[in-house]
Amino acid sequence: MTTMFASLRYRPYRLWFAGALLANVGTWMQRVAQDWLVYTDLSAESGIAIGVVTALQFLPALVLGPYAGLLADRLPRRGLLMVTQALMGLLALGLGLLVLLGTATLWHVWLFALGLGIVSALDNPVRQTFVAELVPNDTLPNAVALNSASFNAARLIGPAVAGLAIAAMGAGWVFIVNAVSFLFTILALTLMRQGDLFQVPHAVRGKGQLREGWAYLRGRSDLVLILVVIGVASAFGLNFQMTSAMMARSEFGQGAADYGILGSILAIGSLVGALLTARLGRPRVRRILVAALAFGVASGVMALAPSYWTYAVATIPVGFFTLMMLTSANTYMQTSAAPEMRGRVMAFYLMVLLGSTPVGSPLVGWIGEVLGPRWSIGVGAILTVVVALAGMAWARRRWDVELHYVPGAARRTQRFQVTSAADRVAADETAHAA
Repeated sequence: MTTMFASLRYRPYRLWFAGALLANVGTWMQRVAQDWLVYTDLSAESGIAIGVVTALQFLPALVLGPYAGLLADRLPRRGLLMVTQALMGLLALGLGLLVLLGTATLWHVWLFALGLGIVSALDNPVRQTFVAELVPNDTLPNAVALNSASFNAARLIGPAVAGLAIAAMGAGWVFIVNAVSFLFTILALTLMRQGDLFQVPHAVRGKGQLREGWAYLRGRSDLVLILVVIGVASAFGLNFQMTSAMMARSEFGQGAADYGILGSILAIGSLVGALLTARLGRPRVRRILVAALAFGVASGVMALAPSYWTYAVATIPVGFFTLMMLTSANTYMQTSAAPEMRGRVMAFYLMVLLGSTPVGSPLVGWIGEVLGPRWSIGVGAILTVVVALAGMAWARRRWDVELHYVPGAARRTQRFQVTSAADRVAADETAHAA
C-alpha cells in the first residue's frame, strides 16, 4: 500500500476510517442545515444570529477542554467515544423532530447547539488521542492526516447533499440523517477487537494533573507558537459556514443548493491538502507557518471575488492551505507530545482551535452585517497574515538553527541550539520545530 494510505493496513483503523467518514458526512450536512435554518427561517438573515449559534456550539471547549483531555489520558477511550457518539446522535434526533413538527424556534437551535458543544468538548480530545491506539507510533502522522482527509471527503459530500436535501424536503430530515450516521461510528467501535489495538500509556490518577499539563505546554515554545497562530486563524478566518452563507445569500443572491455547493467546492482543496500532508510525513513548525500565511493570502483573494463562481473557485486554494495548516498542526501536536500528556496537550489545542470560535464568530458576524460579507472574510485574512509573519520573525529570533556537514560522514547531520535562555525546548523538540 502506498505511503499516503499506510494506516489502512491496520484493521482497527480501517473500521474507524469507514465509520467516521459516514458520521462526518452527517455532521457536515447538519452544519449546513443548521446555519441555513437560522439565517433564512428563524431570523431576518442575521449574521449575528448565526454567530451566536456557532459560539454556543464551540464555547464549551473553552471551559471543558482541559478536563476532557484529562479524561482522555486517564480512562478507556473506546468506551468514552461510544457514550459521546450516542449523545450527539440523540441531540441531532431531538432537533430534527422539533423542526419536522414545526415547533423549532431560534432559542431551541441555540439550546441544542450548546448541548452539542458540551458533548463535543468531551468527545474531541478522546477522538484525537484514540487514533494512537489504532496504528503503531511510526504510522501515527499518516493516520492523523488521513483522519483529516476523511473529514474533508465528508465536507466534499455533505454540504452538497445537504443543500439539495434542504431544497427538496427541508432542514428537519437533514438532522435525522445525521442522527442515524452516528450509529456507524458506534458499530465500528463495537467491531474492534481489543487485541488488535495498540497500547498507549494512561495517566495515573493524581493531584495537580491539569497544572502538570499546563506546565508541560508552557515549557514547549514550539507548541505555544502553534497555538497562537491557530487561535487567530480559527477565531477570525475559519468561519466558512457562516461567511459563505452571508456571501451566497446577501452578496450573490443564491439559494440553499448554491450555498451547499460552495462547501463542497472548498472541500476539493481541503481533501487535496489533507492527502498531500499525509504523503509528506512528519511536519515541522515552518510548514505550519507557511501554510497559515498562504491561507491568509488566499482568503484575501476570495474576499475580493466579483461573482458567485469566481468566489467558488477561490475557495479551492483556501481549502487546500487550511487543511495543510490544520493537519500539520494537529499531527505535530500529537506526535511531539509525550504519550501520557497527549490527551491534555490535544485538549489545549482543541480548546484553542474550537474555543476561539465563540470569541471570533459573533464579531465576524457583526462585521458581515455592518460592513458587508466581504469584510467578514477580509478581516480574518489580514489578521492571519499578520500573525503568521510575526510567528516567523519570533521563531527566527528564538531558535538558532544551523545545518552542518560532519567531515568524512556519509550523511548530513543537524546541530540545533536554542539561543534564548528562557527557551527550555529539548533538543529533539527543537529538531521538530526546525
